Amino acid sequence: MDAVDGCGEPARAGGERGAARHVRTVEDVLRLMDGLFAPAADRWTAGAGAWWDAFYADRDRPVPFFVAKPDENLVGYLDRGLVTGGRALDLGCGPGRNALHLAARGFAVDAVDLSPAAVDWAEDRARAAGAAIRFHRGDAFTALADPAAAAAHGLHGRYDLVYDSGCFHHLPPHRRISYLALLDRVLVPGGHFGLTCFASGAMGSELPDAELYRDSGLHGGLAYTPGALRTVFADLVEVELRRMSDESPASPSFGEAFLWTALFRRPVRT
Repeated sequence: MDAVDGCGEPARAGGERGAARHVRTVEDVLRLMDGLFAPAADRWTAGAGAWWDAFYADRDRPVPFFVAKPDENLVGYLDRGLVTGGRALDLGCGPGRNALHLAARGFAVDAVDLSPAAVDWAEDRARAAGAAIRFHRGDAFTALADPAAAAAHGLHGRYDLVYDSGCFHHLPPHRRISYLALLDRVLVPGGHFGLTCFASGAMGSELPDAELYRDSGLHGGLAYTPGALRTVFADLVEVELRRMSDESPASPSFGEAFLWTALFRRPVRT
């Protein structure tokens, strides 16, 4: 018969009992929740790099965002003076089309992606364009977790613009916490955050957050409503939130109407 400790729990030999208990920080909880999803659903941790490598392996696939064109909303932000020069961070940069445009417009650009294949492609494009962009292979949450981690990955300081075209909607609900913490660490006061993501009713999963954990999958990405985006990014000031323009193949910019585009500004606290 097992011994019983003072809390009424069966005790193991050597004083141990039950399963391992390792959760003691928020990051421990987030990693535990990562594990609630089926491995095949992972598109956001370092382990997903191989999946994205396979996705980017054929550069001639007819994937809309494989084109070497910047997002039409990003072009508009710059042309209208809503966002001006400085340091820019491109999250989930893929083949580098937006990073290249930012560099051409005078930004000092860091670009991060999980996929070595995507970064290789982006570097090829940057070399062809003569663009000086610092590309980084890896998980942005890990690479930018704190100043020491950022320095170890060749990243440093804060950014005037953080831009995300299609990364955010591949995160599970609990990783929005990591995402907001990253923005809080790296975005300068008064800096801007630009986003494109799946639009509810047009593209992406409409399942409620809790249902995603029961189902252990993200179904190709999450759809958002304008209200949901305003709730998630409530600590930022909304500058513009609209549906992306549907650009023709002849357009110099990329645009698909199944996406939202959003621009937020970080308040300057006094």
